[in-house]
Parts: sequence; structure tokens; C-alpha cells
Amino acid sequence: MQAISSARKNDDWITNEDIPDPEVLPKIPGYNILVRPVSIKSETKGGLILPDSVKDDMAYLTTVGRVLSVGDLAYADSKFKGRAWCKEGDFVCYGKHTGHKFFYKGITLLLIFDDDIKMVVEDSKDLDPTYNLSH
Repeated sequence: MQAISSARKNDDWITNEDIPDPEVLPKIPGYNILVRPVSIKSETKGGLILPDSVKDDMAYLTTVGRVLSVGDLAYADSKFKGRAWCKEGDFVCYGKHTGHKFFYKGITLLLIFDDDIKMVVEDSKDLDPTYNLSH
């Protein structure tokens, strides 16, 4: 079993954001949502350089992505009462051990269930994983 310090962190799975999304995406069946993980890691906080241990924690705990595709049955279950929690283009937060990670056409993607979405934010840059460190 790997120690946390040598375990693969979430940011290790993130493909360079300068590389565009694949033009053709796989068909997403059922209750699944296709997400491209994005980084919200910061090197500084208010002009202060963050220690490596804080950056490592942020990389391990940060689980944010942009929705690329929503399955045909996602949010169709009666527990959602006809309201989708997210749509294509939304930035979403999900649990750190959620879904299945895979590479598709050179891009790291994540396949998660519709009810694995924990929060939707307008822009991933609005999230501040260092907030508790400065207050």
C-alpha cells in the first residue's frame, strides 16, 4: 500500500489545460457524467509563497472539473424531481475517490454518476482551497 505522500495526487491526473477538449467525445450512457478535471492549485496566497506541504495537500484534496457530457438518463431518477444538478460546461466539485479516471485522445477524463456532484460553481478560479489557512 502506498503512503499518502507517494500516492498519486489529483493534480497528477490533470491534462494541461492548454490542450483543447477532444472534438469527438465518447457516448456517455445512463446516469454518468463525463468530467475533465481542472486545477485550482495556486503557488501563492495574497502574495505569500505557499509551502510545498500546503500545495501538496491542495493537489491531493482538490477535485474540480468541467462537465463535458451528460448521460441520457442522468437526473432522470425521481429523487432529482426533474431538476439536473449540472449541465455541459459547468464547473463541478466531486469526492476525491469518485468515478473512473481514464485517458481519451490524450486527455484525462473522469466518468462519475450524476449524484456524485457535490457542488456547481460558476468558475473553478472562484474556489479557494487555502481559505482556512489564512483565517
